[in-house]
Amino acid sequence: MPAISLTRHLIEEQRLGHVTPDLRLLLEVVARACKRISVAVGKGALGDVLGEAGGEAGSINVQGEAQKKLDVISNEILLEANAWGGHLAACASEEMAHCEPIPDAFPRGNYLLVFDPLDGSSNIDINASVGTIFSVLRCPEGTAAVEDAHFLQAGRTQVAAGYCLYGPSTMLVLTIGHGTHAFTLDREQGSFVLTRADLRIPETTREFAINMSNQRHWEAPTQAYVADLLAGTDGPRGKDFNMRWVAAMVADVHRILTRGGIFIYPWDRKDPSKPGKLRLMYEANPMAMLVEQAGGAATNGRTRILDIEPESLHQRVPVFLGSRDEVEAATGYHLRHDGNAA
Repeated sequence: MPAISLTRHLIEEQRLGHVTPDLRLLLEVVARACKRISVAVGKGALGDVLGEAGGEAGSINVQGEAQKKLDVISNEILLEANAWGGHLAACASEEMAHCEPIPDAFPRGNYLLVFDPLDGSSNIDINASVGTIFSVLRCPEGTAAVEDAHFLQAGRTQVAAGYCLYGPSTMLVLTIGHGTHAFTLDREQGSFVLTRADLRIPETTREFAINMSNQRHWEAPTQAYVADLLAGTDGPRGKDFNMRWVAAMVADVHRILTRGGIFIYPWDRKDPSKPGKLRLMYEANPMAMLVEQAGGAATNGRTRILDIEPESLHQRVPVFLGSRDEVEAATGYHLRHDGNAA
């Protein structure tokens, strides 16, 4: 059977009525931008892309985090690639304080693109996996001038979501609401090829991913849940668990989509002013859509992530996602704790 390219896959989905022509072209533009980012990541020190942006003084993004050179490069690649196609009304990036409407010189489309241009950028200088996360929303009808408020839509309204993982191979994982599919970049052909259709996350698991160095800062139900995992066969869960942690959400979620597990980034008291570490719009929502489309589940410990109504463009949330049974178990610890405290 001949290889199925991303373009062919999207055309076939368009014929089924699952994707509009404009959305198909938009996703192809995003994929091309990811190929450019993959080249930049692959050059590493040879391309002078390692280290902090802004030289020795460093550069800080809107999140108050140090920017790497590749953060800035990746952000610019995605903005430039999507500016002129006529499929978008505006973009919003984790690296920018506010959304950026499509310049007046170009036609405007009916979609909004949200992205984290380089997730896990702290891994860049050690040559570990990083990635790009993106989400597509519909621009509200009758919008003359796009503002941040137009992006504040619950995750369940996403029309597409995906990520590109820059590892030993470059992989694009995508959903348009009809399953989650994985494409691998054929570097000789220069195109993404379908390598795994309809990914399914096992409902049960023996693996979890969490930053254990923050354990002392977690709230009580998270402490109790992880303690029971660590208790193994002698504990209430009755089985041994392994822990895996890449420190890049794209890589950890890709492992879960491949073989199951639960990824956890809970609220903690280390910075109590922040309701979580990960951003709802740029990370939690697109990953939750991908995971749910693969048969998994995603909550903030209490509520389905895709049902959360955003209040700000850079809103943060706790994240529990992966194998359905394990996410339900972790969520149960938090709901029972809340019920006992009431």
